[in-house]
Amino acid sequence: MSIDPSSIPNFGGQPEPQPQGPTGPVIPDQDLVKQLLDQMELKYVVDEEGDLAAPWEQFRTYFMFRGEGDQQVYSVRTFYDRPHAIEDKPQLLESVDDWNRRTLWPKVYTHTHDDGTVRLIGEAQMLIGQGVGLEHFVSSTVSWVRAAIEFDRWLVEQLGLEKEINDTGEPGEEE
Repeated sequence: MSIDPSSIPNFGGQPEPQPQGPTGPVIPDQDLVKQLLDQMELKYVVDEEGDLAAPWEQFRTYFMFRGEGDQQVYSVRTFYDRPHAIEDKPQLLESVDDWNRRTLWPKVYTHTHDDGTVRLIGEAQMLIGQGVGLEHFVSSTVSWVRAAIEFDRWLVEQLGLEKEINDTGEPGEEE
């Protein structure tokens, strides 16, 4: 399987994906995702559990394969690192519900840690055990990554976190 590098989408003005490769169904794997991330010029690491992750400043997106045979699932899961206070959970849930009603992906939910902080997780999944079209796989992965980035921007705007982000700027910066 091969993806034409000139076809990877718009993180910097590149055209929409038009992968070249098999015309029939393929069973995607981690190597295909690595190739796609390379062509999208996104940095990635493989964690201690063997999962592929692309880190951003405020979140990490994992590209995971789970299950076997016909039940194998490809999951793109984003862990948003910004902690929220437990007192803010009702407002957070209201915002997340609004996002989930308006968009197809990622579906976002909360996770409350033992220390009382609340963090968000976004997720999109695709059943791949029977195989999928390469173009569908590439365009879905790209769309899911874009949406994960867009969700973070949207949440910052919805919750008024721009001030919080600006307040943590470098010393000497004007606010």
